[in-house]
Amino acid sequence: MSDPVKQRGNESRESPLPATSYAVRITLAGRVRGVGLRPFVNRLAREHDITGHVGYRDNKVDIVACGRPAAVRQFRQDLIRRAPPLSKPQIVRLDPIDTVAFGGFEIVDSTATGQAIDHVSADYTMCEDCRGEFRDQDNRRYAYPFTSCSQCGPRYTLTVQPTGERRDTSMSGFDMCADCSREYHDPCSRRFQWAAIGCPVCGPALSYTTAAGGEALTGRRAMAAAAVCLDKGGIVAVKCIGGYRLMCNAADADAIGRLRCGKRRPEKPLPVAFPYTGKDGLEMLRRTTLLHQFEAEALKSPARPVVLVRKRGNSDLADNIAPGLREVGVMLPESPILEGLLDAFGRPLVATSANDPGEPVLIDNDRAAEALGAVADAFLHHDRQIVRPVEDAVFRRIAGKIRPIRPGRGFVPLELDLPWRQDEPLLAIGGDEIGTIALSWDRRVVVTPYLGDMRRAASLDALAEAAADLQTMYGVSARRIACDANAEYRTHQWAMSQARLPVDTVWHHPAHASALTAEMALPGLWLVFVWDGDGRGEDGTMWGAEAMLGRSGSWHRMASLRPFRVTGGADGAHTEPWRSAAALKWECDEDWPDSPDEDGRERQAWEDGVGCVETSAAERVFDAASSLICGRIETSFPGQAPLLLEALCRQRKQPVYLSLARDAQGVLRSDWRPLLTMLADDERPLAERAERFHASLALSILQQARRIADEYPIDHVGLCGGVFHNRALTEQTVELLGRNNFSVHLPRQMPSSDAALSFGQAAEIAARGKFD
Repeated sequence: MSDPVKQRGNESRESPLPATSYAVRITLAGRVRGVGLRPFVNRLAREHDITGHVGYRDNKVDIVACGRPAAVRQFRQDLIRRAPPLSKPQIVRLDPIDTVAFGGFEIVDSTATGQAIDHVSADYTMCEDCRGEFRDQDNRRYAYPFTSCSQCGPRYTLTVQPTGERRDTSMSGFDMCADCSREYHDPCSRRFQWAAIGCPVCGPALSYTTAAGGEALTGRRAMAAAAVCLDKGGIVAVKCIGGYRLMCNAADADAIGRLRCGKRRPEKPLPVAFPYTGKDGLEMLRRTTLLHQFEAEALKSPARPVVLVRKRGNSDLADNIAPGLREVGVMLPESPILEGLLDAFGRPLVATSANDPGEPVLIDNDRAAEALGAVADAFLHHDRQIVRPVEDAVFRRIAGKIRPIRPGRGFVPLELDLPWRQDEPLLAIGGDEIGTIALSWDRRVVVTPYLGDMRRAASLDALAEAAADLQTMYGVSARRIACDANAEYRTHQWAMSQARLPVDTVWHHPAHASALTAEMALPGLWLVFVWDGDGRGEDGTMWGAEAMLGRSGSWHRMASLRPFRVTGGADGAHTEPWRSAAALKWECDEDWPDSPDEDGRERQAWEDGVGCVETSAAERVFDAASSLICGRIETSFPGQAPLLLEALCRQRKQPVYLSLARDAQGVLRSDWRPLLTMLADDERPLAERAERFHASLALSILQQARRIADEYPIDHVGLCGGVFHNRALTEQTVELLGRNNFSVHLPRQMPSSDAALSFGQAAEIAARGKFD
């Protein structure tokens, strides 16, 4: 497209306004594509009597505005102040130009020069305008399960190429009817050039089938049949925005038990979707849970995450939704598909992802029918392709803020800035257990949603696909790969197999620390406590309660917990918390009569050092405490033992003092031995022991921080690693550190868990050599 105006100069500052007419070229960057910005600019220009045009130029919005000086000034301010809710524009250039006589204001064709993409939009829930149409019986989109507009609906999961054009989405195979075509070409419509536009006449459609086969029902009959199946105690596999869900009545313990059996998920908490009821949609949720204001705001946000909230004592939810826990993951409908089903059913539904444990959620109709036929009684399919799978994002209120537990739908791709420039494009592939990858270039980092457990072949395949997809989508080709330094990680081995690219390794806990400090972007000396379940350290042992001093690119281990060795290898330690309890006892030369090691073989193996792992991980100490207090021998999902321990806590109790001393390498070690007597004291209530345990570890962190601060001028203290998803520990730790005048920070955009490792690896590589 030829430029219809001649630019007067490249200066970014505006010249003094002439008295009569004024023209300017405005360049917007940021979240500007696929969010209804061009129609908004068009309407705003007409409102202010501005002539000119608006269009995309690569990944930015190019605006030429001509009019009275005061009108142009107000127009420019309103571009930011009144921008559509899903957009986040920034004026990055403002150039005076020669005045040109335009006949009006128009939206012009896009131009592209092959630059990297700035932003790819996430998937959002139905906006209020669309909800009004969805519930209006006289509207042509009444109860249409794919209703959306430029201010809502799927983006990331239906985008093939992020051009914003319909032809580059999974809607390309649906020809628009005359009514949709008029909306699509009307600059004043909120569906102007909206790629996912459709209606019951021309758009995607639902189909309902039973697992046994038979006639397929379509349209509203399909939705009604699914609701009837659920009402009769059935399990329905429902294709939603990011993949299939397995759904059943949240009050039906028998149906939930069958779902758990079929999914091989015996105890892991299941999320519950609630109907949108009352003025703000939360009426039924409030009757079932104790909602905090921050939790309510998160639930109502356009991203519609799962939020962990406290159950009411008289809740109708079945006890086997979250066995042994006081909290349950809840959500409002994330799509008109789910909203319509919940409206028809009228009660909460279990809404868990349909996948094998640790693998990506299913997105293909035929594959879902094959894989889920043994657990689902029926299927609610649709015929719109899901381009890439995305699971729900999960959040929890911790230390006064809503914080991410898992990255997912509505928040991904997560686009972050680095405080330091990446010397060349980098692909960081994170760790094994909670897989994400990150693409980094210049000062940008883009992080994928949760991809699965990389110890599963299907998840590793998903990682390879996501790595290629991410680079294609953003138009950036990685020239290096970063991975965890642990050569036993599948991600490490995958990175080393990519022969065409050089590989940089990053140790596990420095990556965690750098994820936090890069997100905070605060200068100075940091002391970051990285507490998690495992992660190999530079000495070859498993770390996991580390106090790291320094800054990104240069970390030093200053403190940890007293190490111990556990039998059963890494896998046995993860799934059998009794092994950690026995290890602490044996380390102190104490017997444990309640140990499952009845024949003494495990203790002999421990004494001989056969099949043992040496660890200082905080999560293994939590496992030990859970086994000693709760009698937990085995677990069925990661982190279960610490979750059960935290669920016992009601108030804060007097801590047990843990001695602190340097080891032979100069690392400060907090000794957990004084805890053992209290943990095993059956005369004390379970809750009291759990509360004192949490208080003791919080105090040990303060003790370490004080000792290190005596020697180094610490500017900031950080808390990260999966253990700090524990509210009881984290809030006590934050309060203690704050009362002692430490400036304390926790992640806000990335989870504390291993999901942040890819971002931390990218940050660590970018920072290396910057502070020498």
